[in-house]
Amino acid sequence: MKKRKEKSKKISLSMYLAKYKFGISMYIIVYLIAGAGTILQTIFFAKAIEYITTSLIREAMITLGIIAGVVIVKRLCWYLSGLIYQKYANKIMADLNLDLAKQAFKLNSKTYADHETGKFVQRIVTDPETVVQNLADLVDLFTDCITALIMIIYIATLNIYIALAIVVLFAFCMILEKIRRKRNRKNKFNMRRKNDKIYSLTTEIVRSEKDIKSLGLEDKLSEISKKYYDDYKKATYTFEVKDMNMWALRNVIIEVCGILLLILGAYMIDISILTLASFMIIYSNNGNLISFVWSIGKIRDIFLEVNVASSRMFSLFDNNEYVCEKFGDIHLGNVKGSIEFRNVAYSFVEYEQADDDIFLTEKELKAQKNKKRKVESVNKIFDKLSFKIEPNTTVAFVGKSGSGKSTILNLMSKMFEVDSGEVLIDGVNINELDKETLRSAISLVNQFPYIFDMTIKDNLLLAKKDATNKEIADAIEKASLTDFISSLKKGIDTKVGESGIKLSGGQKQRLAIARALLRNSPIIIFDESTSSLDNFAQENIKQTIDSLKGKSTIVIVAHRLSTIRNVDKIYFLDNGKIEDVGTFDELFENNVKFKNMFYADNLQ
Repeated sequence: MKKRKEKSKKISLSMYLAKYKFGISMYIIVYLIAGAGTILQTIFFAKAIEYITTSLIREAMITLGIIAGVVIVKRLCWYLSGLIYQKYANKIMADLNLDLAKQAFKLNSKTYADHETGKFVQRIVTDPETVVQNLADLVDLFTDCITALIMIIYIATLNIYIALAIVVLFAFCMILEKIRRKRNRKNKFNMRRKNDKIYSLTTEIVRSEKDIKSLGLEDKLSEISKKYYDDYKKATYTFEVKDMNMWALRNVIIEVCGILLLILGAYMIDISILTLASFMIIYSNNGNLISFVWSIGKIRDIFLEVNVASSRMFSLFDNNEYVCEKFGDIHLGNVKGSIEFRNVAYSFVEYEQADDDIFLTEKELKAQKNKKRKVESVNKIFDKLSFKIEPNTTVAFVGKSGSGKSTILNLMSKMFEVDSGEVLIDGVNINELDKETLRSAISLVNQFPYIFDMTIKDNLLLAKKDATNKEIADAIEKASLTDFISSLKKGIDTKVGESGIKLSGGQKQRLAIARALLRNSPIIIFDESTSSLDNFAQENIKQTIDSLKGKSTIVIVAHRLSTIRNVDKIYFLDNGKIEDVGTFDELFENNVKFKNMFYADNLQ
């Protein structure tokens, strides 16, 4: 037995940006050069107009030639910045996706049960893309903002009255922009809620298409879908129209004021306090005020989106909300396979769902993060549960639905954490074992195993990457898959589709059993793993399990009591307590509830 220590990893957005600081710096520099080109182009154009209005044609032609050179450099810089962005944006997103996916593997099973699948997908896939794209947009908007601001200042320097008019107009536009953002947030929140309902319903329809067809639910679900889509369209229409109204109002005001500015300029030309060249500059750059106001509002929105997306991503590293598996530092080189529960207590706790953080402000987001999660319900499963399983024995847990059978397996494999008491393997508390020891010691075959979108062989090699062809063939034979695989054109190299969609329920379970057998762990757990098998396949698997007796510790939860006739010991559960223990014959002879369960099972 030896101890190992794992170092915790702190993560933030800045560490990913710092990793590629040279590329990011080059991107910003090149983009700023392109932005400077826009400013120079405008200023030189203004100079050319001035030369033309004063009949200095030669100077005007030279200036226009300089403008052509500036345009070429500007376009080249924009093209180069695009190449740099594509290169480093993909690297940053790949790094973020990988680290977030790795962190997702560390979360415990209870965390997944407490949160919707969509939340994990958003944080691992969508949010990194949102952050990287918005950071690029920020550089774009900052450049546009600086360009527009310089031109506004340049125009303002032409005349004091023009400057005062621009300041008043700018202040008014910023007030309108603040009102627009406030209304948008409320309307967008409502629109997203409606869209979430469509997303959830669509996911359920795709996953349950066979049940829908067999029960004739197409018309009913079509009605529900129509209602959800109508609600979403209505919310979207409200959002778009109100946003359009604010944009239209603001733009009308800016454009009307721009015309008034030109009228003022024309008047000042008439009284000889403004030149025609200056008037042309004001006219040609009249749109910069709209660009500046739009950029200022958008920059704030993007900062909020980046902050929210970053907080959402890295909340996966917050152990208060997304609880990780915890492992000790004790390493066992040779696990014998004894299992013991000592006074174990466990309750299933449900928490109140948090608000959708996509629409929270920074202040609200911080408050939610620091707020203690509210408990909705507590269901006590076990209280002081104790038993011991000897190494290399085969035992089964039976009982009616809800008696705690599968929960025992989840606690045994550390998918769930005990509230109090201890679960021990070879006399060591599993909380003190390191990850390598615990994971290599136990193989778990679930009732509904997940089969990956790859070939049969690749699915098996996930369990043991260096498995020989003979080991694979033996596992396939023991799991009663030989005849099925032989009937396939590509045999073991046949792809099974996403979630093993090309396989029947029984074939999935047999493949999962073969995967577990290939690992050859000292402890093998079967959780209703023969429930989808026909009688012939079930008998074959039963013989396979019997052949493992004395070689591994076998723990079985079975719905069909006939499959556990030959186990060494049966634990009969009722309401979270072990009501009786014995062999099959002993329980059948002495326990009326067990006997009734057996008869009910065989009458089905």
